[in-house]
Amino acid sequence: MSQAEDIESVDEDGVIESVSGPVVTATDLDARMNDVVYVGDEGLMGEVIEIEGNLTTIQVYEETSGVGPGEPVENTGEPLSVDLGPGMLDSIYDGVQRPLDVLEDKMGTAFLDRGVDAPGIDLEKEWEFEPEVEEGDEVEPGDVVGIVPETVTIDHKVMVPPDYEGGEVTAVESGEFTVEETVVELSSGEEIQMHQEWPVREARPAGNKETPTEPLVTGQRVQDGLFPLAKGGTAAIPGPFGSGKTVTQQQLAKWSDADIVVYIGCGERGNEMTEVIEDFPELPDPQTGNPLMARTCLIANTSNMPVAARESCIYTGITIAEYYRDMGYDVALMADSTSRWAEAMREISSRLEEMPGEEGYPAYLAAALSEFYERAGKFQLINGDEGSISVVGAVSPPGGDFSEPVTQNTLRIVKTFWALDADLAERRHFPSINWNESYSLYKDQLDPWWTDNVADDWAETRQWAVDVLDEEDELQEIVQLVGKDALPEDQQLTLEVARYLREAWLQQNALHDVDTYCEPEKTYRMLTAIKTFNDEAFDALDAGVPPEEITDVEAAPKLNRMGTAEEWEEFIDEIENDLKEQLRELY
Repeated sequence: MSQAEDIESVDEDGVIESVSGPVVTATDLDARMNDVVYVGDEGLMGEVIEIEGNLTTIQVYEETSGVGPGEPVENTGEPLSVDLGPGMLDSIYDGVQRPLDVLEDKMGTAFLDRGVDAPGIDLEKEWEFEPEVEEGDEVEPGDVVGIVPETVTIDHKVMVPPDYEGGEVTAVESGEFTVEETVVELSSGEEIQMHQEWPVREARPAGNKETPTEPLVTGQRVQDGLFPLAKGGTAAIPGPFGSGKTVTQQQLAKWSDADIVVYIGCGERGNEMTEVIEDFPELPDPQTGNPLMARTCLIANTSNMPVAARESCIYTGITIAEYYRDMGYDVALMADSTSRWAEAMREISSRLEEMPGEEGYPAYLAAALSEFYERAGKFQLINGDEGSISVVGAVSPPGGDFSEPVTQNTLRIVKTFWALDADLAERRHFPSINWNESYSLYKDQLDPWWTDNVADDWAETRQWAVDVLDEEDELQEIVQLVGKDALPEDQQLTLEVARYLREAWLQQNALHDVDTYCEPEKTYRMLTAIKTFNDEAFDALDAGVPPEEITDVEAAPKLNRMGTAEEWEEFIDEIENDLKEQLRELY
């Protein structure tokens, strides 16, 4: 339901019969499934989740302590919806799209009372509307009728709502208007405003889903280089506590080449969202140079907020992402973490006394996860444009156990798997993505992009790196038994090359001004520099040079400084020349 709805206009319909945490039952309530209701004397927002005869079950999105039987329940007759329009970017919402800064101003304190409400977008602010159509033009659902400069980065495209008929434009306005004022009138009698509403549990209609062929460039070498994610793809980041899930997702939100970023903090600690709020306004967008917040929408439903609202925040975020996708933008959605969402479903399910599935999760856990990830994709839109939503979901398995239900059900759905490793994190290797357990099923369809835009031999060079890392993994078992010196000389050299791959290429410092972002060209050149060392070193070994002399050349340790070098092209050229010169002098 629109947060703009005036709840005073809603008639009292039912009476509370019982309260059990976030689950409330009411009688004599004339409601449908998923209707928004206001519960109790304070008008706490809730949603109908079960109807059995005269008994209606509601999940309440706010704390229910003090609410008791006999208090009224008011039905709005509308499903849980979000307000869509200019003003959503550079905003921070709670799980049901209440703007937290507006609520703070309303309350005069950061501690919010129950039942306080506010529209999802500013209904009074005037926006400059520039029409893209003229009288007599024919428009259909999804067509763009005008442009509003929403932020310094993003132009907000005002569209014919997908549930309209469309028709001939009979009147069009230009100038400054509020989001509720009519800017275009159609021959069908329909009026178009800058403000739309859409139910969060219903996917917005799009055209055909296409095979993604362009990578979401993240600026993180291990992800772009070994396990790429496509624009319109899905990825999961499972990992134990302290392995770097949140920092990894924040890096993706900061540096990925998406047009719009929707960042959902679902049940995570408040200080993590605080870090995002503090950092993003100060950081420049690598594509435009404008502040990152100008392309970002934050949804904060932290661990101290009501459990039931975690369930809605995921749907709120994906609906906002679909709205910007319909404008033809590439959207990246970060959900941190889907485990907290699943735990919220488990709590609601147990209070409903439903038959539990594995580890107490509801039997429909897999269906709910797949329904969410299914809304990602690259689409040929109904207006002929193209848009995409890339979804990255963090998973927090208890104890780092990847066999638990949320991780396993997520793995059956997503096509990119970034497995975070506690052992790597303990060794201060970040991002702690385990290259032996992670995978991407997008590699083959993205290789042509890398070939066209970066290097002809990209696929072969990457495969060489994968083979070296695989061989190192096998050799480490032998090393732990008999020691490195017992290996043949060529295998000793392979271990040294693999060490540079791990330390110089896969490892990346998110807190370093230069190394925090690595463009695809630099990712490739750093890899070729290590391959140059490999090729020259094995040539020297074949000429009879001992491995100790090969690894002691002065140029080799400089490989570890490639990521932090500001003039990286010159620096890598110099390293490659020095490696060739110094290694060839040995024979």
